[in-house]
Amino acid sequence: MSVVIPVILAGGQGTRLWPKSRSARPKQFIDLVGETSLFQQSLERVKDAGRYGAPIVITNAEYRFLVAEQAQERGIALGAILLEPVARNTAAAIAAAAQVAVSQDENASVGI
Repeated sequence: MSVVIPVILAGGQGTRLWPKSRSARPKQFIDLVGETSLFQQSLERVKDAGRYGAPIVITNAEYRFLVAEQAQERGIALGAILLEPVARNTAAAIAAAAQVAVSQDENASVGI
């Protein structure tokens, strides 16, 4: 049986939590609860290599370096970072991630 490939959606501008969350550093990349960001907490939940493959992260092109930096801080290797050139909502992002997962393993199961 294949491992589950986690898909983490890390887009969005974080405008609803202004002023704590700003477009340069939206809510998923700041420490709202605990000592790590919401994104890093998501990575920690799927780091068990016995259960999960390397996560696929979907984010805005502006946040690609934040994604890579925060994953590296936690010592978690990513399977892919998919960049949204324009926000197209959740369904398009999930479809793109599923395509990448299947290209890596034709029997892949994904967890969103």
